[in-house]
Amino acid sequence: MSAVDLYARLTPGHDERSAQTVALLQDAAARHPSRIVFTTSLGAEDMVLADLIARHRLPIALATLQTGRLHAQTLALIPRLEAHCGLKVEQWQPAPEAVISFTARHGELPMRQSIELRKACCALRKLEPLSRALAGRSAWVTGLRREQSDARAELPVSSTDEHGREKINPLAAWSQADVWHHIQTHFVPYNKLHDLHFPSIGCEPCTRHVAAGEDIRAGRWWWEQGDAKECGLHVGTALNEETA
Repeated sequence: MSAVDLYARLTPGHDERSAQTVALLQDAAARHPSRIVFTTSLGAEDMVLADLIARHRLPIALATLQTGRLHAQTLALIPRLEAHCGLKVEQWQPAPEAVISFTARHGELPMRQSIELRKACCALRKLEPLSRALAGRSAWVTGLRREQSDARAELPVSSTDEHGREKINPLAAWSQADVWHHIQTHFVPYNKLHDLHFPSIGCEPCTRHVAAGEDIRAGRWWWEQGDAKECGLHVGTALNEETA
């Protein structure tokens, strides 16, 4: 069964939530002309936002973090997204010399050695490229939703990050059913790993499928204990000194 068949449902208030999301994006684009970017992780939620940006011809740039450890299915989605939206996706990568140095010191799978090294790997491959992607921009858009985890349950629609930029989460109130209903209705391309029970997709070494009844983020860093498993992109974490 595909992810669309499994999750897509029209729920009460969906059209209103969609309209509110478009209005939020239009307002943000107007308030931050040429200085706003949508940082897409290429997950299902982010494909919906990219579709809305393109469908309503909003002047919001699209950018993604090409960490060097993404699944082949995720990489294959980038040209599909560009073709669907008619937009170019900026690809921000970690500094090659920093990756070489880090790997030489800690091996190919440092994330399995300790939480500290896992966070250092995330900082190297995600946080540092993100800082360059956001440089010179006054606002960024994400596909975060409150339903995704307990840590995101109080997610605001808009906030200010530690660098004074506005951070906008237009899908905060959307459900998983909302996301997949939009994908189904508008024929939005999505990562084929979702059909293999990967509801949340990160780097290949750090992501597995989830079993029936598991939390949707149970497949991320599954070897770690604790509930708040985040890479640091959305928790204001400073860059770890291991990235130097």
